[in-house]
Amino acid sequence: MHEYVSKERAELGPFSGAERNTLIAFGITVALWIFPGVIALTAGTESDLYATISDRLDEGIVAVLGASLLFLLPTEWKSREFTLNWSDAAKIDWGTILLFGTGIIFGSLLASTGLAETIGQASADGLGLTSTLAITVFAVILAIIISETTSNTASAAVVVPIIIPVAVAAGINPFVPALAATFAASFGFMLPVSTPQNAIVYGSGVVPITKMIRSGISFDVLGAILIVLLLPVLVDLVLGAVGG
Repeated sequence: MHEYVSKERAELGPFSGAERNTLIAFGITVALWIFPGVIALTAGTESDLYATISDRLDEGIVAVLGASLLFLLPTEWKSREFTLNWSDAAKIDWGTILLFGTGIIFGSLLASTGLAETIGQASADGLGLTSTLAITVFAVILAIIISETTSNTASAAVVVPIIIPVAVAAGINPFVPALAATFAASFGFMLPVSTPQNAIVYGSGVVPITKMIRSGISFDVLGAILIVLLLPVLVDLVLGAVGG
């Protein structure tokens, strides 16, 4: 394996100017993303410094800044060649990017408008959920359904705040249902909007949407069963080890 890796690395050769610039842009972007967190650890989240930096280094602004660097970092200054130009950018599959971005926005709107909470509370009340198992199953199904129409991160942010008050109202510990919803939010395999990986596969044009749905629903069902059956056991084992 070591010889194979060494051979492949030798064939790649040294970094090109474009590769070096891409690495620089990526490093700056990641550094700016985590910088507010570093300030929060050192100065505290209540400090004026953290408030100022977090307001100015919004994740979206940093992402746009990082992408802009690719248009600004030159590969050949004399001929005015840059890492990325608009003729290259025009070849990007913008439809897939917009599709995934729409999923993120939809998830945010579900949370901010209160629609997700209304749906969750109404469903829980209508089903009369009173046990840990029932609420866990409901949390898993709800998380998977929402994750098929929004990104995984957005679906977790939407479902978990719904499940916790439902569990508390039923008089049970919300830890397992909330954790189950968090895991289930990553089981959106049917539609391109669910994850960047799905969007990339769909954008390639090789895998049709019908095949994605047929294959994805099998993984969704299998994943839901595994979470419901194994997560409580795993939690008990972990808590037992910690308590012991």
